[in-house]
Amino acid sequence: MWEVPLQRIGVVTFPGFHVMSLAAMSIFEVANSELGEHRYDVHFLSENGGTVRTSAGLVVETEPFDDSLFDTLIVGGSTEQSFRPSEGMLAFLRKVSETCRRMAATCVGTFTLAEAGLLDGKRVTTHWDYARELQRRYPKVKVQEDRIFVIDRSIWTSAGMTATMDLALAMVESDIGPEIASAVAKKMVIHHRRAGGQSQFSALLQLEPKSDRIQTALAFARKNLHTELTVEKLADAAHLSPRQFTRAFAAETGESPAKAIERLRLEAARLMLEDSRHPIESIAWQTGFADRERMRRAFVRAFGLPPQAMRRQTRREAQLLHDIPSGSLPALRDADLVVTQQPATLQGDAPSFREFLAEHRQSASRLGPGHFVLQHIPMFGEDTVGKTHLRSDPIFR
Repeated sequence: MWEVPLQRIGVVTFPGFHVMSLAAMSIFEVANSELGEHRYDVHFLSENGGTVRTSAGLVVETEPFDDSLFDTLIVGGSTEQSFRPSEGMLAFLRKVSETCRRMAATCVGTFTLAEAGLLDGKRVTTHWDYARELQRRYPKVKVQEDRIFVIDRSIWTSAGMTATMDLALAMVESDIGPEIASAVAKKMVIHHRRAGGQSQFSALLQLEPKSDRIQTALAFARKNLHTELTVEKLADAAHLSPRQFTRAFAAETGESPAKAIERLRLEAARLMLEDSRHPIESIAWQTGFADRERMRRAFVRAFGLPPQAMRRQTRREAQLLHDIPSGSLPALRDADLVVTQQPATLQGDAPSFREFLAEHRQSASRLGPGHFVLQHIPMFGEDTVGKTHLRSDPIFR
């Protein structure tokens, strides 16, 4: 019986590295448990080895940088803005990039890969609060500010904090398949899984209401997008008069109630649209737009694309994902999962993961030219947004 090769994952650490990097490693631990075998072999690395203290004060035992081979190398970020990677770390990253299958950075770890010169011409993301600084400091890097994670060929980068777990789940899904990734997410009680193209922000977080009353009104609105959401109804939920509510809402959020409700509807509609199982007319009704034309105009204003175009793009990505033989472990005999920026199909000369390791043990030469596209498709259940029969919303009339 064919034996799945061990996938060695190296996690680059340094004094004060962000403790959230450790959270992502639990994804691989649970994946091993779900598989019932030791598929992922995680190693914590540092320039000199020994103990390294995280940002939270936890101490991690590490191995020194050496010539060991890794399938995946992950670089975390620092909580200190003054952090600069050492020359030894940069040299190690450049050397490993020639032999590993996948290089990844979480949060502001993207700065470290950029400093090593590994991101020139690549599409990447980072924590939203540092995206513009990344672009300013490294103009050759193509920064996508508002993404959960981005994959460009062998480079995987994620936004901050919990997005590191989305990135790790995406790795498990591409390595093994969506069934195991879904099982891991369920076991860890997290969403399976946010698509890389999703915004780093939710509409409610962006509105940032300060008082309990306005927060209550917005929560009520989000639960009742399919109903008529008039100012009077929202004011009643906040226990204010319509005039008091309108003034307080604008003062706290900087927006009118109508604009805020439209943002909530757009967020819900986009999630349902990316699911690709709901008719556009049904989405329009279920999110309170009443008809597809009103939703189309709102989508063009907000995203620059009508719903139909966004759905076609999602379906193309879904088809590419379905073409990947990742539903079972033996599929790794036939292909390695490498992401390209341009659409492509699986090439016959793409080395298998086993062949890849064997080749580099012998010669440490670069990975061959076989590539194909892997995009990330959200996995939302049928109950993401309620399916109650809906009515139009007079707040937009």
